[in-house]
Amino acid sequence: MADITRRFGWRHLRGAPTAHIRHHRAGHLVHDGPGLSFWYRSLTAALSEIPVDDRELAMTFHARTHDFQDVSVQATVTYRISDPGIAAARLDFSIDPDTGVWRGAPLEHLSTLLTETAQQHALDVLARTPLSEALADGVAAVRERVAAGLGAEPRLPATGIEVVAVRVMALRPEPEVERALRTPAREQIQQEADRATYERRAVAVERERAIAENELASRIELARREEQLVEQRGTNTRREAQEQAAADAVRAEAEAARTVRLADAEATRSVRLAEAEARRTVALGEAEARAAREVGGARAEAQAAWLRVHADADVATLHALTATRLAENLPHIDSVTVSPDVLTGLLARLGNGERA
Repeated sequence: MADITRRFGWRHLRGAPTAHIRHHRAGHLVHDGPGLSFWYRSLTAALSEIPVDDRELAMTFHARTHDFQDVSVQATVTYRISDPGIAAARLDFSIDPDTGVWRGAPLEHLSTLLTETAQQHALDVLARTPLSEALADGVAAVRERVAAGLGAEPRLPATGIEVVAVRVMALRPEPEVERALRTPAREQIQQEADRATYERRAVAVERERAIAENELASRIELARREEQLVEQRGTNTRREAQEQAAADAVRAEAEAARTVRLADAEATRSVRLAEAEARRTVALGEAEARAAREVGGARAEAQAAWLRVHADADVATLHALTATRLAENLPHIDSVTVSPDVLTGLLARLGNGERA
């Protein structure tokens, strides 16, 4: 939209570089071009603003295929006004000289023209195409047909419109038909997935079987080696037992020989000790016999001499000796009490003995 400023009854218009301004005054073209800036009086000016930039027109419409299936077409047409003078003469691009707003809706007329023209060519090509082919190759076919149809449409150049590009984004059937069409593909994909799953399971089972066989073979080999180990251990144990028995036999023979030698030596020593003890005993017996005979003879001689001495001694001497011998054999006496009667009798005996 043009920028319009009011000053003292005059108006100043400043256009954009993408807007073509046409200024008529009294039926004559005064200003014509994009990005203009000028003063004018609103009562005598007739202004038109034609956009010359590329514009995108999105459209969605329904069509019917050869097998009577409804599809929706989503497309975009890029266009521009190549001849602003022709467009301003064919469509109402006039603007209010006071506000700069379009008096009509020229872009809507252009949109309607382009949409109906594109829809006509799309319906024409889809009406002769089955749904399966339309969904497979219809996008390219519709795009080429719409672009060719818009390029050959005589009304567009006569209106000053140039089609830059045509794009078709999608051809979509009704939701129920789309789901029905998706079902075989989904089933096929599911079958492929199931087959891949089964193959993966089969591979896994085969691998598990191989692993189990390897484990079984390993266990069998381990059992065989354990059996060999047990046999070798038994052989080693028997060999050790035999060696131990042989060593024990040798040790027993050596011990028996040593015991025999010790017994012989002990017997010889015992015999020699017995003979020496016997000789010593005999010598000791003979010495004791000789001593006993000598002592007996000495005692006999002493007893005979003693008896001869006592036979020659008087009675008083014998009594004195008896008393002396008795005193020698009596126990220790601290004090002796002699009564007068005993002393008198003893003295009387002593007196009698002296007199005798």
